[in-house]
Amino acid sequence: MLSPVLFTLAGASALVAALLPRVVDRLPVNLPMAFLGGGVLLGLVPGLPTVDPLKHSEATQHVTELVVIISLMGAGLALDRAVGWRRWASTWRLIVVAMPLTIALVAWAGWALAGLPVAAALLLGAALAPTDPVLAGDVQVGEPADEEGTEDEVRFALTSEAGLNDGAAFPVVHLAVVLATTGFSVVALRDWFLEDVALRGVVGVVSGCLIGWVLGRLFFHSPLPSLRLADDAEGFTALAVTFLAYGVTELVHGYGFVAVFVAACTIRSAERAHGAHRVAHEFVEQVERMLTAWVLLLLGAALTDGLLDALTWRLALVGVLLVVVVRPLVGYLSLLRSPGGPRERWVISVFGVRGIGSLFYLAYALGEGEFPAEQLWATVGFTVALSVAVHGISAAPVVGALDAARSQHARSRRRRDVAATHL
Repeated sequence: MLSPVLFTLAGASALVAALLPRVVDRLPVNLPMAFLGGGVLLGLVPGLPTVDPLKHSEATQHVTELVVIISLMGAGLALDRAVGWRRWASTWRLIVVAMPLTIALVAWAGWALAGLPVAAALLLGAALAPTDPVLAGDVQVGEPADEEGTEDEVRFALTSEAGLNDGAAFPVVHLAVVLATTGFSVVALRDWFLEDVALRGVVGVVSGCLIGWVLGRLFFHSPLPSLRLADDAEGFTALAVTFLAYGVTELVHGYGFVAVFVAACTIRSAERAHGAHRVAHEFVEQVERMLTAWVLLLLGAALTDGLLDALTWRLALVGVLLVVVVRPLVGYLSLLRSPGGPRERWVISVFGVRGIGSLFYLAYALGEGEFPAEQLWATVGFTVALSVAVHGISAAPVVGALDAARSQHARSRRRRDVAATHL
């Protein structure tokens, strides 16, 4: 009778995913918090199958992988701002400065404070460093708009960072696997750099650009009307782009996460103001919400089924330091003299939500090398739950206050301009 139970839970969670936005709209909780809490309650119900990502590592990897690539497509389609060095200045700083520093500091804390081996500490840093495109909906951009300039710096920076840093963390995950399997050597580091940094990174970017350009031309500018799919917008074409970009890029030994986000941005640039982008984004968002509900329910159940048994106060301290100290400080330092004022920089720095991507990276690495799996799962599970709770409670009021202050400033500026015209 296991199958009917699973189908019942899947259907109920999908229904709740559709209804919850109406229910929690005025409450100090968001959807990830509600689903994670629901999963914790499910884990306490006797008679239900236990949830253990260690026993079901392959399923955990593929399910979280699916959620992440779909969310990356949604993030790329949502961005109105064209890619550019200055226009994306905040993003580059968060990727190039904040993320490596976060990896290094979390790895150091895992090694020095929690006593993890070097390879395991590095894996922990790489898994927890990326911000999450799945769980950060309250602080990300909304649906695609017809013109640039509609995004505030906070939402743009957090969305674009989440779209890029999942792929950017992959080389460090591979480095942790190399250290765990072959140890430290010049030859191993050379091979890692040439293959996992240079080759896979370049292939991911080039593949994403090519696939996005070809499909963008096909969808919007094909000389054959029957092939111009954007004219009769269908949301599931976004899934076609997602799976093609990811699958083809992985087949040619590139980073599929990078390719999916790059392909989404490239297709968006093919015809920036077309209504098909809204249709595709809305469809992707609905699929993402449903899958996220299932993953968070399972994670919540796992937390009460023994996932945290190996958690020590030192491991928990690593997660707390990441959420309340490391990310806010390194994020703010990386954004000095970037667009936006001090308040915007602090909000960007604080709301680096951890989530589904961390679960994927850990599941992937544990299938490739020998690590203290129980300790790592306990730490990552605790940190994701902490991030969901802390950021979920604070996101709406903080971003709302920032929006109100921004609107007040705009009204004051308009009044000054009107007064100046009458002088």
